[in-house]
Amino acid sequence: MLIAVNVVGGSVGSNFGQSFNLPSTDSQKAFDLLDQRFPARAGETAFIVFKATPTIDAQKTAIDASLDELRKVHGIIEVRALTTSPSNPQIAFAEMQFESTGGRHRLSDTIINDVKVVATHDQPNLQIELSGMFGEPPSFGLSELVGVGAAIVILLIVFGSVLAMGLPLLNAIFGLGVGLAGIAIATHLVSMPEFAPQLAIMIGLGVGIDYALFIITRFRAGIHHGLDPEVAVVQAVSTSGKAVFIAGCTVIISLAGMYLIGIGFISGLATGAIIAVAMTIATSLTLLPAILGFVGKNIDKLHVPGVSRGEHEADGFWYRWSRLIQKRPLPFAIVALVVLLVLASPVSTIQLGSSDDGNRPTSDTTRRAYDLLAEGFGPGFNGPLLLAFNVPAGVGDDALVKVHDEVQATPGVQFALPATFNPAHDTAVMPVFLKTSPQDPKSVSMIHHLRADVLPHAVGDTGVQAHVGGITAAFDDVSTYVEQRLPIFIGVVLLLSFLLLLVVFRSLLVPLKAVIMNLLSIAAAYGALVGVFQKGIGASIIDVKQGPIESFLPMMLFAILFGLSMDYEVFLLSRVKEEYDRTGNNAQAVADGVNATARVITAAALIMVTVFGSFMFGDDRVLKEFGFGLAVAIFVDATIVRMVLVPATMELLGDANWWLPKWLDRILPNVHIEGEPDPLDNEIDELLGSSVVVEKGAPR
Repeated sequence: MLIAVNVVGGSVGSNFGQSFNLPSTDSQKAFDLLDQRFPARAGETAFIVFKATPTIDAQKTAIDASLDELRKVHGIIEVRALTTSPSNPQIAFAEMQFESTGGRHRLSDTIINDVKVVATHDQPNLQIELSGMFGEPPSFGLSELVGVGAAIVILLIVFGSVLAMGLPLLNAIFGLGVGLAGIAIATHLVSMPEFAPQLAIMIGLGVGIDYALFIITRFRAGIHHGLDPEVAVVQAVSTSGKAVFIAGCTVIISLAGMYLIGIGFISGLATGAIIAVAMTIATSLTLLPAILGFVGKNIDKLHVPGVSRGEHEADGFWYRWSRLIQKRPLPFAIVALVVLLVLASPVSTIQLGSSDDGNRPTSDTTRRAYDLLAEGFGPGFNGPLLLAFNVPAGVGDDALVKVHDEVQATPGVQFALPATFNPAHDTAVMPVFLKTSPQDPKSVSMIHHLRADVLPHAVGDTGVQAHVGGITAAFDDVSTYVEQRLPIFIGVVLLLSFLLLLVVFRSLLVPLKAVIMNLLSIAAAYGALVGVFQKGIGASIIDVKQGPIESFLPMMLFAILFGLSMDYEVFLLSRVKEEYDRTGNNAQAVADGVNATARVITAAALIMVTVFGSFMFGDDRVLKEFGFGLAVAIFVDATIVRMVLVPATMELLGDANWWLPKWLDRILPNVHIEGEPDPLDNEIDELLGSSVVVEKGAPR
């Protein structure tokens, strides 16, 4: 499958793009109007920016030659006249108008490459840069390799074996190898942004290693208890494998909920992530068991000196830790809750938006073009608004002249170009440049001010319909659109998680508590994101500029983190429930459950944190936000929540944890996460005593 999918993917290539189709929004109405009546102005635009020494006029011949070459590029409708900065005679630009891509917001690779060829001509005393879609896409680099290296170290400590360490990495690599090729093929069917593969790598590496870790841990336990390798593989897949399947499907279901939002590029991100997770699940349940069959009893070969084999002791550190918390559950619960609320507190000031080219590395041509345009024409030049007008028959040009004058006189507007009409004279477009950058909250306020106050007053009773479009306005509409739907999305996911845990653990309080704790850990991640990326606390450490949080990020983080935290929840509580069903002692069950699972949960969380955290040191701001948010949430969830708040609250609630009304118990289906119960197990335990461990499926 790895070979076949990559052959197909290599032959068809990729077609990444971003679709911002937002029904009923003002920016979408502006785009639709221009696309239908003024297609020459509906396509993507970009600037070719020049900085000349000593002045632009001195290099006019070379500049004109470059512009003439651009006019010959297929897909460029027009290259408009050169405009020199009024304040800096060394800086000038020309605007390129491309054919409409139907709202996809991405040019073909052929056009991009042809334009780059022109811009990379060596010209003495002349710097040429490109804005728009000509930057380098994110790539898998050194920072991600650092994350993989840290995961290797953790796996060596957990397993104490080089062979066992390599299997989770092999599992993740094969899953990603198929998944990334599948994503490239899927770009021809759905719109996906260019950073979708990097997001898939981030998630695929994390869950691929984690899922394999759970299955291999169970397999090794069977081998260490004397099971035949085939029996140990079957047991591992039918228990931990089933938990992996359910946890992975939970991630997929929560990601699929993003399709309900109805925004093309958000659906594209969800599709890429779903493909990565699905391939990881498939690899974990097919390739990994096959490899374990070859490895057999050699699983501990190539042992690392001085490192234990990873078995937990009956009364080890984590058992004593749980007992310590259970002695004073209320103070521990209060302290943990306060820490989570403090971390989450900045979320009340979250500002959703979109990062612009000013957040790219200075090695990127789009960042250098951004800086040159800001230097020569002001920060607002990098996010122009595009006013689109539906002009009724009989309305003269003077009506739009009046609109232009009022817009030009609006405080916060740098300048507005005169309106340009289509050949039918029923549609006009007017570019407007603000004094503030696209990420500045004042730019968002100005968009709302133009829509609500300036334009309605300016058009008066002429019958002209005005819409504010352009990429800056579109991103603002995306933010508003997502903010309105985010509570519904979160509510549906939480309800589904409650119902799932209700069925699995047959309890009312356990799923309710899990839902609340998931909310707390995710809110803590949101708060940390706001503190670093929006308020700039410690932002210099990871080399990011202050700015808004990506509008789609809270939803994506929630969908991913919900599934991952459910993974740990199911893994821990299933063992607690198993012990409680056997002994009927809640306190003992919690201590034994924490002791049995804490080591692997901690290892899995550390791997996730290092893999996700490594993306903070790349170049792409969006991936930095994802990596930081996921790393913080996983760290909080696996430490403060799972190892402090869960045992503390379960001790406080006692046997009430497992209360379920009889009428509800009768109608709920029976689901066994860790495999079907064997009626012989309890009989053998009674005969041999609780100190003897009898594996399910072992010879009697």
